[in-house]
Amino acid sequence: MTDLEYHAKTSAVLASIESRVDAWLQDDVVDIDTQRTGGLLEMSFPNGSKIIVNTQPPLHEIWLAARSGGFHYRFVDGAWRDTRDRGAVRLRQRAGRAAAALRRGI
Repeated sequence: MTDLEYHAKTSAVLASIESRVDAWLQDDVVDIDTQRTGGLLEMSFPNGSKIIVNTQPPLHEIWLAARSGGFHYRFVDGAWRDTRDRGAVRLRQRAGRAAAALRRGI
């Protein structure tokens, strides 16, 4: 993947997350405070927990930090796949699980 393709893909991921958070706020599902600075998106939840999604351009990766741990993802075969377990859990799944847990107050 070229740097240009990487930037396009990561911009789409961050925009998708922001869109989902906006929908949750609109539907009054949960109060999430978001702050985006370049390739870093920080989501703060009412219980003080955070989920941070950060692009890593030199590595062509996206990193996710949540209460459940830190995870690194690389775009392989059409999806962002975990670099440790070779993609058994994709970025979308892990982020969704982390956000669901925080919405439930876990």
